Amino acid sequence: MARMTPASSSLQLSLYRDIPRAEWARLAKGMDQPLTESEIVQIRGIGDRLDVDEVRDVYLPISRLLSAWARGTRQIGGEVGEFLGEDQPRIPFVVGVAGSVAVGKSTVARLLRELMARWSDTPRVELVTTDGFLYPNAELERRGIMSRKGFPESYDRRGLVDFVTRVKSGEPEVRAPFYSHMKYDIMADASVVVRQPDVLIVEGLNVLQPPPAPNDIAVSDLFDFSIFVDADTAHIEQWFISRFLALRAGAFSNPASYFNVFQHLSDDEAIDTARGIWNEINLPNLTENVEPTKHRGTLVLRKSADHTVESVLLRKI
Repeated sequence: MARMTPASSSLQLSLYRDIPRAEWARLAKGMDQPLTESEIVQIRGIGDRLDVDEVRDVYLPISRLLSAWARGTRQIGGEVGEFLGEDQPRIPFVVGVAGSVAVGKSTVARLLRELMARWSDTPRVELVTTDGFLYPNAELERRGIMSRKGFPESYDRRGLVDFVTRVKSGEPEVRAPFYSHMKYDIMADASVVVRQPDVLIVEGLNVLQPPPAPNDIAVSDLFDFSIFVDADTAHIEQWFISRFLALRAGAFSNPASYFNVFQHLSDDEAIDTARGIWNEINLPNLTENVEPTKHRGTLVLRKSADHTVESVLLRKI
């Protein structure tokens, strides 16, 4: 039976079932584990502690729920079409995944893409990140907001809404801009192509933001299901610093990397630099823009200090 913890807010009490991990894991009984340990290693991000147990206990039931939700949504669409006397096209099921920098949302999105594709109801799953809809660095500089990269105003919001709308409208092929983390910029000569998937996963910091104005459309208005990856701010800060140190020893060492300037920092200098970036950019964005959208998620994954999921909050319907 789902329980509500004493620390749960009144909002959570009214909107969500708070399900401890042990109870959620029971939902995986009888489900085959489709991923090997080596596949999981390839999926997980830097600092994540994703393993076979975590996939089986937490994410396998989520993927089954999403697949069933997608099937139910298609059935409703078919019934509406029948009621109207119209042929109802197969409309992609759209899932949003939101959360802070370094909280592990990209790993969650990649993992769900692999798991959902194993279910017969949703064999074709595409993943797009909102990084591709950041304005190019030159445009951010022109607007004077380069230091606010990742904040809502740094994204081509209308471009993102148009992209998801076209995918959901059933266009045969829709292209999204490609973002290079190595170059820290949009690549003008590359794109991400999406071709009529059963499921589209849209992952990003601010995908659950409400419309900026009363008559506008937010990309979250186009989601059929949304997930917020949550953790204590102090834990996320530590994960960000640890990830920065790992990248300094890895990707930052590439001479082509935008962040190559950090390669030769000492450990203490790297920690101070990472903490400065966190306090000046990522923490304000989290508290001002990301965290306030948590209640808009259909499902909230609550992580503990070791990066594992400790409970699942599922919105009541």
